Amino acid sequence: MLFSMRFTPHVTVAAIAEQAGRYLMVRERIDGRIRYNQPAGHLEEGESLLAAVVRETLEETAWHYQPEALIGLYRWISPDGITFLRATFCGHVTRHAPERALDTGIEAAQWLSLAQIHDLGAQLRSPMVLRGLEDYLAGVRYPLTVLQES
Repeated sequence: MLFSMRFTPHVTVAAIAEQAGRYLMVRERIDGRIRYNQPAGHLEEGESLLAAVVRETLEETAWHYQPEALIGLYRWISPDGITFLRATFCGHVTRHAPERALDTGIEAAQWLSLAQIHDLGAQLRSPMVLRGLEDYLAGVRYPLTVLQES
């Protein structure tokens, strides 16, 4: 009997939020190293992409997030061969809950300038961080109505 391996990419979401020329970023520790990312995480079973980006932003930053548009869908194959499909959104934060504990591994939520983000270089979690930000700055926006659920 032959068993075939089924291809299952990791579906993730990411939030771009800007205030006064600074972008909400997450400083996290992964395998003992500091990495920076937008608030981001995996889609959970039964969850919509919009619900996932709102949840992940709150869990990782303690900021309540309101998505406004889809920036893009990005595919990336990590050095260890894992395929990620990331839906990146732009929106705004509505309020902060500083008393809320952040997810395990998250060291801080920080507002960074574009120059500071570029300077992070290899500390960025993946190339999708800058790619989504560049598309956001270029004005790429898709209405949330492109996301259909059945």
